Amino acid sequence: MRAALERSWYEQGRGWLALRPLATLFGGVVAARRLFYRRGWLHSEAVGVPVLVVGNITVGGSGKTPLTLALIEKLQQRGLRVGVVSRGYGGQADTYPLDVGPDSDVAAVGDEPLMMALQSGARVVVDPRRPRGAQRLEQQGVEIIIADDGLQHYALRRDAEIAVTDARRGLGNGALLPAGPLREPPSRLDTVDLSLVHGSNADFWLVPGAALSLDGQGRRRELSQFVGTPVHAIAGIGDPRRFFHMLRGLGLDVIEHPMPDHHRYRAQDLDFGDDRPLLMTGKDAVKCRRFANTARCWQVPVRVAFSSDCEARIDALIDRLLAARQVR
Repeated sequence: MRAALERSWYEQGRGWLALRPLATLFGGVVAARRLFYRRGWLHSEAVGVPVLVVGNITVGGSGKTPLTLALIEKLQQRGLRVGVVSRGYGGQADTYPLDVGPDSDVAAVGDEPLMMALQSGARVVVDPRRPRGAQRLEQQGVEIIIADDGLQHYALRRDAEIAVTDARRGLGNGALLPAGPLREPPSRLDTVDLSLVHGSNADFWLVPGAALSLDGQGRRRELSQFVGTPVHAIAGIGDPRRFFHMLRGLGLDVIEHPMPDHHRYRAQDLDFGDDRPLLMTGKDAVKCRRFANTARCWQVPVRVAFSSDCEARIDALIDRLLAARQVR
């Protein structure tokens, strides 16, 4: 049902039209909520360090997490202690805020926070109440906070906002939930500090690196070495086709296994009845690493490449945030 609905958002079809009355109601709630925060009728909490929000106005994958990792790296290169506050979608814990570390249980903290902690070395805190999570990071001595997927979480006051849109999927049919994929109207993009497009020849794109074995042996294998034989590929991300398309663009013969976003894997999910190589995203690997420790399982890491114009705009935004930090 959900998959069919999402297809109607991004592909030709008219099934979503019956949901327009609900979308109108949702839009009214969204507009009222934002107005209440702007007028101060709902309270936004500030912390003592700059807060950079990275998010989008659509449901599903747009490239937020790789961009967040790239921003962490940029800030760390400037000598800053960086913290990330996240809702931890897909995870469930008894108490919050929850610090995320290499040995954290992905079922408690969520897949994306664990992946960011493992790949960046930044402090990551999960909390459904983002202001409380941000305060925890401030107490730990971070100098700047990135609020992951925080565009609609107005309870945390922010110093700058970056919105990400996927070039291939765009804004879908342009309708608000549930008739379309939009969490907020398209005009919201006009209010952010940077509105970036993710995709080939856009503001930024993803570059795959050598595959990393999950068998604990530290082996690396160039993706070109998988050409010539069929490989399985799993992706439990917002847009699995993006991963499969990337692999096919490198000449791989891909057997697709799309999974729901934030899918909770079991060992049998990786059993396809043969011994062909299995490639997966970093987000999937953090959930499979305890039982995917065989020679056939590989993680495909990616890094962000920026257009020169986009990189200049990001650097200027960071300069502004650091200047604001000095006058706090």
